[in-house]
Order: sequence, then structure tokens, then C-alpha cells
Amino acid sequence: MQSERPIVGAIEAGGTKFVVAVGSGPDEELLARAQFPTGDDPQKLLSEVIAWLLEAERKHGKLAAVGVASFGPVDLDRSSPTYGFITTTPKRGWKNTDIVGPFRAAFPKRPIGFDTDVNGAALGEGRWGAARGIEGCGVEGVGLEDFVYVTVGTGIGGGGVVRGKLMHGLVHPEMGHIPMPVLEDDRFRGACAIHGRCWEGLCAGPAIEARAGKPAAELAADDPTWDLTARYMAHAFATLTYVLSPRRIIFGGSVRKGGKLGEAAFFAKTRTHLLDALAGYIDSPLLTPTGVEHYLVPPLLGDDAGVCGAIALAHDAWRDELRAKSNND
Repeated sequence: MQSERPIVGAIEAGGTKFVVAVGSGPDEELLARAQFPTGDDPQKLLSEVIAWLLEAERKHGKLAAVGVASFGPVDLDRSSPTYGFITTTPKRGWKNTDIVGPFRAAFPKRPIGFDTDVNGAALGEGRWGAARGIEGCGVEGVGLEDFVYVTVGTGIGGGGVVRGKLMHGLVHPEMGHIPMPVLEDDRFRGACAIHGRCWEGLCAGPAIEARAGKPAAELAADDPTWDLTARYMAHAFATLTYVLSPRRIIFGGSVRKGGKLGEAAFFAKTRTHLLDALAGYIDSPLLTPTGVEHYLVPPLLGDDAGVCGAIALAHDAWRDELRAKSNND
């Protein structure tokens, strides 16, 4: 049973767009995919997504399960009356939206996997991507049990995996809103509508644009905003390193691409500043000038980490249901 990967439906529900797919894994295992702008009318969008999935099901066969990896905050408490809801989001039109319910109604008797978009992306990178093992370990497909996936784009979110399990607790990790120091005489007040100068308020795409006056993708390679952003990113990554002690941090999202500076140069800056922030306190070969390139890495799945994570959520929901049925027999 563990080696089987049935065809499932997958929804990466982002604040800007929904990526929808049918398949059993990344790349050639995706049978169909589409994307829809998120907009501010949840009912209309969810109806369009469900219609697309039903049509894809007619073409490719019955879906074994559906996985939803959603922007948040979301309610992940299965005992809660609002389980499967997007809750206190500032996203217009989406506050207190039931996102799982419509999929349960459209695909009766099929398990629905549900988690945050970043937890989903972490799951995808763990199954097929950059958390499959430390380079040079010599064992094909060995996965890391402890790692963090962070996406930096319109917002900042993080998914943590500890002992091979996604982190859940009071709600779910909200890494993008950790408080940040003030570097030197930086007077930028931050762009987060709730916290101002949190990590998201300083380093997400809208924050970079508010600081520099142009989108990150258009920033010149020598724009000083890149070095300041890399330094703030490094402080946040140092915090995650101290608190969670991950074996790897996977840094995804559009900001990682570094605009006209380029991804490789932006990663190099951020890695250098990360080592400076840690100041040699943690003794690990991965936290050295030669090792850090294997510690802070881009996603192997690239921009497909989220939708692959939704596929993985669907597979896990399907397997959990099979186990439950087997235990009841």
C-alpha cells in the first residue's frame, strides 16, 4: 500500500492564485493543471475550481482523494466547528470562508487532505524535493526528518517538519510574523498591516516595493535594498535555526529569485549574513562557509512545491482512510 500513488486532485490555494492539478506526483505525473486568480469572491472561485476538477475526473478517472493546501490563517482542529475554514485573513472577501466543505460536497466519500499552503509545500519538498536528503549522504531518497520550508512572496509563511511530522499546535506556525530587530538606522516602518516591522513587513514582496519604490523583480543588482533584505532574512533564518534546529532550511517564493541580482547572488548574500548572525555559536559543519550552501537552499520543486504538497496531502488522507478501514475490519 505504501508504494501506491493513486490519481488525486490537488489545490494550492494561494492569496494571489489557485493552482489546481490532477495527478500522482510532480512533472510527468501531473495529468492536467490550471490556475485561477484568487479574487475576492470565494464562492465563485471554488465553484470554478470544482467544475474544473470534475471535468478532469471525467477525462482521467475517478480521483482517490483531494488535497487542499491553503493560505491562512486556517482552522486545522478537526474537533472544531470551523475546521477547514480560512479564519482571520486580511484577504478581502475570504475571512471565515469554509474552503474544505465545498470539496467534501463535490467529492463525497473521498478523503480530503487539508493544511496550510506552506505546510503543504514542506510536505512536497520532503517527498520529492530538497529535503530528500543531505547531498553526499550516499543513500538514494533518504529524507530529512527535521527541516523548515519558508516561502517569501506576497507574504511570508513557514512550514516546519519535526521527526518527519508537520508541525501543528495551538493553530499552525506563523513564522512570517516573528518580530525583527532594527538594523542600524533603518527607519522603514514596515508593510505588515498587523505588526508593521515583522519579518513579512520587512522582507515580503510588498515590503520591498514599499521600501524601494519598485517591485523586487525590477530592482537593479546593486540596489542597496537587496543587501538590507538579505540581512533581515538572515536574522529570521537565524531565529528559526536557534528555535527549531532544522537540518535544512528551504527558501522558496518569488523573492528568492533576487530580481536583477539573481537567485544565486541573493542566496550567497543571505548565507553570508546568516553565518554572521549566528556568530559561530552553533557548531555544525553545515553552518560554515563551505557547508551553508547545503543548509539554506532553494526548493528543488521550484514554484510547484505548493501544488505537489497538495498532492502529498491527498495521498496521506487516502492512506489514512485505508488504514482506518483496515483496522475496523
